[in-house]
Amino acid sequence: MQNVIAIDGPAASGKSTIARMVAEKFHVPYINTGNMYRAVTLYALQKHIDPDCGMAREKLSVILPQLQLDYVENKEGKLELEMNGALVADSIRGPEVTESVSQISSIPEVREFLVAKQREFASRGLIVMEGRDIGTVVFPEAKYKFFLTASPEVRAKRRLAQGGEIAAGSTVESVAAEIAARDEMDMKRKISPLRKAEDAILIDSSELNIEQVIEKISSYINK
Repeated sequence: MQNVIAIDGPAASGKSTIARMVAEKFHVPYINTGNMYRAVTLYALQKHIDPDCGMAREKLSVILPQLQLDYVENKEGKLELEMNGALVADSIRGPEVTESVSQISSIPEVREFLVAKQREFASRGLIVMEGRDIGTVVFPEAKYKFFLTASPEVRAKRRLAQGGEIAAGSTVESVAAEIAARDEMDMKRKISPLRKAEDAILIDSSELNIEQVIEKISSYINK
């Protein structure tokens, strides 16, 4: 078994917050793979590659080898994503990246590039990694697997509360529609579609608070 706590789930399901807090509780590193896809998307936009154009895949394949991605430890001992030597925590959360990340993520060469990176990070020992295909593709033999979800409306409210990733004037209804569309795109893509691993533990957080979700995950790990 691979020494990984895999937390998968759809957009705005609370994966990032939950995974970070689980990592803190068990004193192990945490990696947000969604941020890695966002970083590649930001890189593509910086290189003026239109995700909707027919040449996006070809152009990205050429420039991906020039992209340096790594997680570096900060003063608090936590890992932060670095792209070509610069931290990208804030720049990858903007609406433009959010709108384009699903298209970029569906490009096979991008997924191959990042899955290889993600597997490298697991050599650091027990690690919490979250995304959409951690338990199914990246680490199918992960020691612990969880699939975290919630209704589109609940996820929309959470995303609105976060801010930063949404366009001005967004409503619960419009954000819920965007999330539902993102779900469909992620579930129907040919490469690494979003799905629950057969042996993953399903947690619907629609009516649970953060502490309750952490407790559920921790109880399974502690067993």
